[in-house]
Amino acid sequence: MCGIVGYIGTQQAAPLILEGLSRLEHRGYDSAGVAVLGGSKEATVRVAKQAGRVRDLSNELPKRFTGKVGIGHTRWATHGPANDVNAHPHTDASGDVAVVHNGIIDNAATLRAQLTADGVDLLSDTDTEVLAHLIARSDAETLEARVAQALTSIEGTYGLAVVHAAFPDRIVVARNGSPLLIGVGEKEMLVASDLAALIRHTTMVAHLEDGEIATLTAGGFTTYRADLSSTHRTATEVDVDPASYDAGDHESFMHKEMSEQPEAAERVLRGRLDERFGTAHLGGLPMGARETRAIKRVKILGCGSSYYVGQMGASLIEELARIPADAEAASEFRYRDPVIEPDTLYVAVSQSGETIDTLLAVQEINRKGGRCVGLVNVVGSAIARECDGGIYLHAGPEVAVASTKALTNMFLGFALLALQLGRVRDLSISDGKRLIAGLRALPDQITEILEREEEIAEVAKVLAEAESLFFIGRVRGFPVAREGAQKFKEISYRHAEAYQTSELKHGPLALISPEVPTVAIVPNDELTDRNVGALHEIAARGGPLVVITHADVDLGDVVCRRIDLPRSERELDPILLTIPLQLLAYRAAQHLGHDIDKPRNLAKSVTVE
Repeated sequence: MCGIVGYIGTQQAAPLILEGLSRLEHRGYDSAGVAVLGGSKEATVRVAKQAGRVRDLSNELPKRFTGKVGIGHTRWATHGPANDVNAHPHTDASGDVAVVHNGIIDNAATLRAQLTADGVDLLSDTDTEVLAHLIARSDAETLEARVAQALTSIEGTYGLAVVHAAFPDRIVVARNGSPLLIGVGEKEMLVASDLAALIRHTTMVAHLEDGEIATLTAGGFTTYRADLSSTHRTATEVDVDPASYDAGDHESFMHKEMSEQPEAAERVLRGRLDERFGTAHLGGLPMGARETRAIKRVKILGCGSSYYVGQMGASLIEELARIPADAEAASEFRYRDPVIEPDTLYVAVSQSGETIDTLLAVQEINRKGGRCVGLVNVVGSAIARECDGGIYLHAGPEVAVASTKALTNMFLGFALLALQLGRVRDLSISDGKRLIAGLRALPDQITEILEREEEIAEVAKVLAEAESLFFIGRVRGFPVAREGAQKFKEISYRHAEAYQTSELKHGPLALISPEVPTVAIVPNDELTDRNVGALHEIAARGGPLVVITHADVDLGDVVCRRIDLPRSERELDPILLTIPLQLLAYRAAQHLGHDIDKPRNLAKSVTVE
């Protein structure tokens, strides 16, 4: 959450920083600000910031806002409302120090009280402002030492960048639990919290580790530990197409990313399917057949959509490998002091690889001696580095807050894992080959569903008019319903609640009325008759119905809006059932006129607890 961009070099900093911030608005868009160092013979720090979007700041920026060193920020509010004063950068009383910060300072209240008692006049409600004052009050000889000294007082997470009028030739940055990347250019250096802000300027990137500090000058960078001993970190080239971060001809990133799902699905499967033995090859999992057979349980950890796709994955693993498996919200995991079992395989799921709740869960598992692998989409991310191997998702950059193509590839990653686990155990080679054929058919089937967007849009317009909706499904269909409700609520802002179909009569049926539509997941499987019976219960009470199903399912005389999908193997059907729910949410939000890529109160990468 929140976006940081910094620049030092031969160009004017402000335009470059603003362009980078505009590419990071998916990480926060409550307010924005820029600080530049220079503009006169005597170095001074100038700050411009305000509530609103980056474009608003660009329009209001003073014409002569010059300087070749600068830092900027786009905010997702944590401490204090989104207003001009709480926007970053924050400065000390003299205005010589400017700081931008992602993360949360847990002991901010204590530090604020101490500073106030010392006569410091704090202007904002933020936790970040204390950093500017702590750095300014340090009497260390170098800016690096002043930042390091200030950080000894900090408890919590941070990715931060600092400029100081007394040190006009450098930016000092630091990381602990919130990502920062250094970009190496020609006689210029950049820093950002996301690759999206760097990729148009350089493909040479260094990832800071937790606990590291770095100095950026126009000629290069140096990295340190907290005690300022050198860590000798170097930059490596990243293989990313800058066009991946443009929406192109699409009206939004979410629409672009939905349309990319067939190609993304092909990428995650490529080279991983073994036709001869009916299994999957996952080179990133450091486990032989004997180690794999020794696994007694699988525990999946994720947040939001990653948690719901983890539930789909747990069902796949139990069904194919006959290993007990379940999914849990990573945000709750470490707080219940979990029992970490040596014969359990833990799987951490995160698109960004930086989700703080999931990262902390992985660290808890590691601390207690467990084995954890990752399903992540970003090479070199914090979770990828902390895990004992994993499955890279190959979805390509995902910018929209609402995850689509990454979620699809997560499901396919779980399908590959379940197939490998199953074939080591009791899954027959014929079933393995059956599932491989189903996996190979999925990209074309996803394309078939996406081509029906206009038909689904008509249904979405009807659902958009409801203030509250139910999404229901059973067994394999229940996490699909949960994901459908998540998508609908996060971009349409309608209240959407998911329930097991079997639980309707145990309470929720009381809410069914002509004003409350139900979106029902009804695949052709062993529970079809039970699901159709529930549809009759809803229809009998006047509840409008949208049914996501297969063409050969007989719904009888149930009055509904029906969306028929191509069939896959029953174990793989959940991902096809999820695709029309993405389109329903998208077209409903579009009908309501919402900013789909930047839904209110949300951000793409959740790096604060």
